[in-house]
Formats: sequence, structure tokens, C-alpha cells
Amino acid sequence: MTDSLGVAVVGLGWMGQVHARAWARLAQHYPELGLRARLVAAVDPVSALGPLADAYGFATFAGDWRDVVARDDVDVVSVTGPNHVHRDVGVAVARAGKHLWIEKPAGRNAAETAQIAAAVRAAGVRSAAGFNYRNAPAVSLARELVAAGRLGRVEHVEVRFLADYAAHPEGALSWRFENALAGSGVLGDLVCHATDLARYVAGEIAELVCDEGRFIASRPAPAAAGSHFARGAGPQGPVENEDYVGALLRFASGARGTLTASRVAVGEQCAYEIVVHGDRGALAWDFRRMGELRTCLDQDYQDASFTTRYVGRDAGELARFQPAPAIAMGYDDLKVIEAHRLASAIAGISDDGATIEDALVAARTVEAMSTSIAERRWVAL
Repeated sequence: MTDSLGVAVVGLGWMGQVHARAWARLAQHYPELGLRARLVAAVDPVSALGPLADAYGFATFAGDWRDVVARDDVDVVSVTGPNHVHRDVGVAVARAGKHLWIEKPAGRNAAETAQIAAAVRAAGVRSAAGFNYRNAPAVSLARELVAAGRLGRVEHVEVRFLADYAAHPEGALSWRFENALAGSGVLGDLVCHATDLARYVAGEIAELVCDEGRFIASRPAPAAAGSHFARGAGPQGPVENEDYVGALLRFASGARGTLTASRVAVGEQCAYEIVVHGDRGALAWDFRRMGELRTCLDQDYQDASFTTRYVGRDAGELARFQPAPAIAMGYDDLKVIEAHRLASAIAGISDDGATIEDALVAARTVEAMSTSIAERRWVAL
């Protein structure tokens, strides 16, 4: 094992910057790994981001990913650009023999995601997928409690992923609202996270039925390059994909579930929640209170109540970031854990992070939801 890992980041928007910070912090939180990330190159077609790449410590800045992925000094590539570039970059990275960290959704659809997964398998490289919410220490504890049978037989699961980033009718018509660029709307953006969290905590989903809602039919064109959080100022254009999705789930275990996701949920901002009820107990987690796990355990069948547990150093990776319970971790910390799990796989130490295979399961689940919406029926996975 070498003592450095040459890193390239393709796409230097918000998520690319999160990846850059995660790679830079890898050795700080996991010094025993003996592997330090070298920020070799940042790639973005927006040339004005060059000074930002320099501020993050990248050795070079390029406008075309093709100039970077095959470099001899690059060992691993983070793919964090818009959805429509993921397949081409992901496949090229694997074929160049580089390890891959790709954001969700890996492809615009299941077919593109399958192509990336096939390239990763053929090349024998390691991969990571951006399902960061499963890395929260409270989620790790929730998964352990379910697996250990502390809730008894799981009966039903609720997952809610609600955001307000598209709630303003004057929000700019960014790439996220165009199917040729995004592939889908809230399905690819939030629902893939929700399905991964549900199966990570409660087990595989076997069958589903789904509905969608489209509430803002058109949006103004952006005034300049910007994210989907920006206001538009140009002429109106059509929104091509869904704002809301609701689904009923049947798990392989026999449990039932509900899933709700929206990008236009006024008042929610970032409500990512999972609730699991068993025949002997229950638990609940909300990303907005990331360090808390609400549990109802070891009580009677009736008149039982929840208590709030501040997860401690024995839960997940908390001890790597904070010295005691109730000292909060943040979103970026979950990405450091993701980087570590990929780096550990590259080093041959462990292989327990989310991979392109998990992204493929999510993509096929989203595809099943699209089929259910179009054909108005239950769909088996």
C-alpha cells in the first residue's frame, strides 16, 4: 500500500467541494489507515472555478474530464457533476483502472447505472456510491438494533424525504428539471436515498406501487449559471419531471412500508426520516437531529413510549469526530466516512461501504416506481 492516493474531482459545485473536503480530512480522522489523499486535479467546465480549485489545494484545474481520468498520478476519481455526465465519466474512470466514487443517482436511469457497474466489475476496481445518510452513527445503531431482533419482527417502515429547494415558483429552471439532463425529478434526487436507507435499516424491498405529483408546471430560465437553489429571471420553460412521489412498499421479510418524497415541501427544508415498528419495539431517526435516535424498547405491548438517546462513541463512527454524546456531527462528516470506507476497500482492509452495486439496486427500484406510475399497478423487484 502506498502512503498517498491521487484524487481527481469531476464537478466542483457544492458536492464536488464536499468531496474535496472529505478527501482532505481522511488522514485527520483515520490516521491509522496510513493513506493520505493528494488532490491532483479538479475538473469543471466553468472556468471561473479555477481559483476555488486552487483554494482547495488541487494541483491542477481542467475544463474537460477526459484530460484527467487517465493520468498516471490519479488513483481515484470523484464524480460529482450533473447526472447526465455520470455514465460517461464513470465508465471511463473504471476502464482507465481508477477507483470510483460516484454521486447518486449514478446514472440517469437503471440502464446507465448498469453500464457503470459492469465497467467497475470488469476492471476490478473499487467503488463508492453517495448514500451518505447510512453513515450516520444513529443509523448504524438503528440497523444493529433491527438486525439483533430488539424490535422483534419488523411490521412496518415509514420513510420521508422532504425538501423545499424547489418550492418557490420562481426557482430557476436548472438541469434538475429537464429529463435529458437529470433523468428524473425527485425520484433520482431524493427517492434513491430513501430506498437505500429503507433497505439498509430494514431489509430488501420486494414489491411496490407508486404515484407521483407535478405541482409547478413551468419555471423561469436562470439568469446565469447557478444551482437549483437560485431564482430564475428568464422566460418560462416546462418542468419535465415529478415534484412528489408516494409509494407503498412490501419488504422481502413481509414487512410493509410507506415512502414519501417531495422537493416542494414548504416548511420542511431537509426532513429525512425513517421510522421502524416491530412487534416488540420501535425506533425513529431524523437527519435534522442526526445525533439522536428515538427508541421504544424492552417495554410492554401497550402504553409503551419513546425515549431519546444521544448516540455515543460506541455508535458507528462517532468517536472519529466527537469525544462524547450530544456533540453534533455534520453532513460533511458523513462524507469523510464515505471516503474512508472507499479508501479502506482500496487498501484491502475492509469493504463495508455503499458501492455501485447499491446504486444499481436503487436505480432499479426507482425504475420499478416509474413503471408503477405509468402502468398504475404493483411492480415486483
